[in-house]
Amino acid sequence: MLQPQAIAPQGPDFSPLIMGYWRLMEWGMTPQQLVGFIEHHLSLGVSTVDHADIYGDYRCEAAFGEALKCAPALRHQLQIVTKCGIATRAKPEHQIGHYVTDTAHILASAERSLRYFNTDHIDLLLIHRPDPLMDADEVAEAFQQLRQAGKVLHFGVSNFTPAQFALLQSRLPFSLVTNQLEISPVQQNVLLDGSLDHCQQHRLRPMAWSCLGGGRLFSDPHFQPLRDELAQIREETGASSLEQVVYAWVMRLPSKPLPIIGSGKAHRVTEAAGAADLSLSRQQWFRIRKAALGYDVP
Repeated sequence: MLQPQAIAPQGPDFSPLIMGYWRLMEWGMTPQQLVGFIEHHLSLGVSTVDHADIYGDYRCEAAFGEALKCAPALRHQLQIVTKCGIATRAKPEHQIGHYVTDTAHILASAERSLRYFNTDHIDLLLIHRPDPLMDADEVAEAFQQLRQAGKVLHFGVSNFTPAQFALLQSRLPFSLVTNQLEISPVQQNVLLDGSLDHCQQHRLRPMAWSCLGGGRLFSDPHFQPLRDELAQIREETGASSLEQVVYAWVMRLPSKPLPIIGSGKAHRVTEAAGAADLSLSRQQWFRIRKAALGYDVP
């Protein structure tokens, strides 16, 4: 069973892998079925859940909250992460998709999330994406109000560059605890652009989204060499699936990312959780890197 680990010096303890609920509305679960699914990943030690206000066209948080209504005791076993700052056209008043990170919006979004989750606090709130119109003082004001009210315990960002992270941090009297980033063999930009170096410098563990490349890793003909290499390493390590090898590749990074699992199938969550016990050698890690990129190191 996975054990919670600190994600930052002043941060919360989260499970080493995180259950992502982006596609919850596609899984077709009743509230009771969702309770069973939550109990399953809790039994594996996957206790942290990742949400966002916009997921499922603004419906996922409420659907998850309905499950918590059916089994209120589950809330005390979970760490809830959610995000805000994107406005999509799923709401008729939004004529165009845009970002909105002013104080009023962040406060209103957090209040909605609390209501939908049927909880008195959110464990971690993230700004979903960098906003070109972000006033760092306004974001900081919202964060401080939510923290002082005990409605949000910790704060972070998602998809921010180190400079964007540093800007927001400069306005806060407490530390941001994570940056949620896209990390995958098929999307290696953050390995070289300083994002993971920044996390390691400040001893912040990033959350890793789309580790499987949104499914492209297993469906795109371009990545057949990568699939072949993953299959070979699966044989060498005794891993139960290619997905398990990919999650282990992400977790091998020295910033110690927390992969987000995106599947609503219990057996795939079980396989993913096993990645925490899978060790890749340095050469195996670089073989995956080369197979994904198509070229060796310089």
